Amino acid sequence: MIEEDLRGLVEQQWSALEAETATGEGRLRACDLPVDVHDGPLVLAVDHEGFRHVLLPTAGHTKVRRGLDGPVLALRKRGLEDAASYQAYADLACLRHDVDDLFTELCVDVVVAAEQSPDSPVKALHQVLDRWKALFRSQGTPLGPEELAGLFGELTVLLRLLRADPSAHLLWRGPDGNRHDFAAGVRAVEVKTTTRTEGRRARIHGLDQLEAPEAGTLVLAWFRVRRAGGTSTGVSLTEVVAEALRLCDDEGALLGLLAQAGYRPADADHYGDVRFTIVEERWYGVGADFPRLTVGALTAAGVPVSIQDVEYTIDLSGETPAPLASHQISDVIDDLIRESV
Repeated sequence: MIEEDLRGLVEQQWSALEAETATGEGRLRACDLPVDVHDGPLVLAVDHEGFRHVLLPTAGHTKVRRGLDGPVLALRKRGLEDAASYQAYADLACLRHDVDDLFTELCVDVVVAAEQSPDSPVKALHQVLDRWKALFRSQGTPLGPEELAGLFGELTVLLRLLRADPSAHLLWRGPDGNRHDFAAGVRAVEVKTTTRTEGRRARIHGLDQLEAPEAGTLVLAWFRVRRAGGTSTGVSLTEVVAEALRLCDDEGALLGLLAQAGYRPADADHYGDVRFTIVEERWYGVGADFPRLTVGALTAAGVPVSIQDVEYTIDLSGETPAPLASHQISDVIDDLIRESV
């Protein structure tokens, strides 16, 4: 449908809905748009306060971005049902009548984007919202060599999670300041990446970084990577970022996490020739025999814990602790996904 025609139709249908009598608090006056996605037609609605809504049908398990809750826009998951059926929707509402005209323009963009991505309309909605926010983050200092290697290691784990669940970016907690890079419920994974060619050393930051969640489990994923030369070897950091954005069901949220980790799309030109090859990969269950300093261990040993900003290096070059087998690593990924549901 031509955008101008769509704009006229949207305004016409909202006006018709507003002319109807409100039937009660919490109820919507709604009508279908002639635009279908995988789970059905898009819906326009007006609530009992006269606020306008656009609703995108989606599968029941699809997650809708949190945090957009007024004062102008609100986004939430909502179910609509009648005597014969029930359908889940991503519900975007305008909470101010004085910006109804702008909301119409936003909704036209949402409808067009959803029509172009019928299998992932909620992702299309998130993308439109991100464009409309028009937020330009200030460009910081590009990441250094060790920071780039560390980010590559974390994104390698993130990709494996995203291939199992497109909402797995919610498990990437390191950029938010969490003590573990990935966490869900009582399970956590800490990622360490080195470019050193000898030894298996990892730098630990703080007495709690190798402390498992209470009554839970912690795994250390350790990578040795080599900076690859040329364009025919290794994997580029920008390719890894692009793949993660493709797999993720909320590009805006992932871009925000990347920015917190120090990676901004505006700096992509700096990283065009940054390519890595994974030389060695070992995952370890962080149990009683794992070398570490923690508050619990020091307290149990009778050592008073009155120091801060502790950093130390562990050496995993010996035969113990033994790394996890490949099937156990797969179990770690599966367990994290299950904990997040």
